[in-house]
Amino acid sequence: MNPQRERPEVTGTEFNRRLKSAVADDPSGALVFLGNFEVEEQWARGETGLPRLSSAGNTAVVNRMDEFALLLGDVDDHVVLKTEPDPGYLAYLRELGIGLPAVHVVRGQHPGNTVTQDALADPRLSAVLGELGAQGALLSPHGVSEWEEDLAGKAGIALAAPSAELCKAVNSKVYSRRVADELGLRQPRGWACETLGELRTAVAAAAELLDAGTTMLLKEAYGVSGKGIAEIESTRRLERTERMVANSARKSGAEGIAFVLEEKVAKVADLNYQFTIARDGAVRLDFVKEAITEGGVHKGHRFPPRLTVAQHEVIDAAAGLLGRRLADDGFFGVVGVDAMLDPDGGVYPVIEINARNNMSTYQVRLQEQLLGEGRLALARHYPLVLERALPFDTLRQVLGDLLLDRPGGSGLVVNNYATVNAGSSAGSPFNGRLYGLVMGDSPEELAALDEAVGARLGPAGALGASGVRSSARP
Repeated sequence: MNPQRERPEVTGTEFNRRLKSAVADDPSGALVFLGNFEVEEQWARGETGLPRLSSAGNTAVVNRMDEFALLLGDVDDHVVLKTEPDPGYLAYLRELGIGLPAVHVVRGQHPGNTVTQDALADPRLSAVLGELGAQGALLSPHGVSEWEEDLAGKAGIALAAPSAELCKAVNSKVYSRRVADELGLRQPRGWACETLGELRTAVAAAAELLDAGTTMLLKEAYGVSGKGIAEIESTRRLERTERMVANSARKSGAEGIAFVLEEKVAKVADLNYQFTIARDGAVRLDFVKEAITEGGVHKGHRFPPRLTVAQHEVIDAAAGLLGRRLADDGFFGVVGVDAMLDPDGGVYPVIEINARNNMSTYQVRLQEQLLGEGRLALARHYPLVLERALPFDTLRQVLGDLLLDRPGGSGLVVNNYATVNAGSSAGSPFNGRLYGLVMGDSPEELAALDEAVGARLGPAGALGASGVRSSARP
């Protein structure tokens, strides 16, 4: 029997069933997935923040991360997307045996809008969601803000998640800091600040650390992807930043603020682990992965992580404590936690809590169905600069034997293609991102495959020779 031709469709994956049991009390129920990435931007509305920069092109790419949700659903589920997926990409996933949910596309998507904003502006889609809700389906967003609550209410479909108010509260870095303190979990030295007085006290206390050569991090409560963090190395700059925050808060008439001030500690690895809380409060640790970050920005994952038994036990215990504490506050659903390893092998088990889907959540389906026992994977994204839209079939020709072609094989499996061409409306050339998981049998094989994929996608590689790839650098 040729394994390359044996590609049966697999339905009802373990995580899919477990998620439905947790959020809907029914492993066979239907969910409608919504990939409203960077929901933190909505939670942060009205909050005092730090200066930050953004670009229209980057926003368009981030908003097309909605296509990750395609790989959360199974054949009895649904997903709302900003545009139809590339037909060549869908065919590729089906060849791998991946059962896909029914796709519902918004009308008149705007690149600068999240998928939720576009859905709210589409009465036809609201009617479809209402019909699905009448049949018992639940709306399952990446994270829940007032926009997702409005969409559910307007359409007449129940949310498979707690209220927006609770979701915002438990996603605050202030909440993470205070809950970890309450539970006695190890953290970098620091302070949670919800008033200008608390910030002033924290700044005064941090002066001694700064004078001793410690770098401090001032973090917005709802910063994401490396945004909303100020790295501070002197008392003078910290005091200047405090004055800026205070002036901004007073100017806006804000009654409170939400920041965390903590020391920047030495580390040898970033970790991400996920657990799921059921409606009845049961907690299950889903996985632990080694996060790949650059300058605080997420770049991918390596799994399984290189942890000792003792380090695993610390993470497992922390997940149980945090899960029960969140359940006590009424939260249920997916929770991701950022953690770190120090140079001596010690664990900081909670740097921040993300009580929503995480990048690693969208990798589980492919991990279950394609990776295989005892094998390794590297989740990466590859930046592109394109002169024109790149069809998936062209990419498939460019990557050739580097593209995964069967479960248990070695190569790259793409887990979001919409982000490749998302910036095409901004003119030419435009930036794109190709997301995928590199799968193989050893760290050496993963490194070689990753390098080979990057080379073929580069200006001097096969994609550059195709005339689609620009010679400009991202």
